[in-house]
Amino acid sequence: MEIRECREEDLDLLERQMPSPGRTRRHAARFETQQRELSTFLVAWSDGIPVGTAQILWQGCAAPEVGERFPGCPELNGLGVWPPQLRSRGIGTAVIRAAETRVRRGGHDLIGLGVDDQNRRAASLYLRLGYRDNDCRYLDRYHYLDDGGSRHEVADPCRFLTKRLTGQTS
Repeated sequence: MEIRECREEDLDLLERQMPSPGRTRRHAARFETQQRELSTFLVAWSDGIPVGTAQILWQGCAAPEVGERFPGCPELNGLGVWPPQLRSRGIGTAVIRAAETRVRRGGHDLIGLGVDDQNRRAASLYLRLGYRDNDCRYLDRYHYLDDGGSRHEVADPCRFLTKRLTGQTS
């Protein structure tokens, strides 16, 4: 498996293999944010097929309550493995480790991520990988366009987990 930054030529294949919901062009939006140097959009590849993605948001979590508690803490956002039958095979862990390495090389000693209250499986993985629950709760707000083009606003209750990266080797 190879994990690297997304390239513009990856976008069509990403959309075919890991479709965005409705008309939302999630991968293109993440790539555009990377182009503005506000993020790093990572893609995991297996035999030339994208199987996982995540984004490092260098300016941190957009939720004000998180930013106040963890100013300057890059956020690992949007971790996904697709198709679902590839989950629990180490792809997500590999993407997380690659993100941690990039954050550490970027001069940061702390990384954070949000986990939806309903996603116990992901929370278990993050805690197992050394992320700590800081009792920092927030609403993860985002939107998507359905197949008809209607905009849907979402606010998922989440908690923000952090991990110290000091003392780790690359």
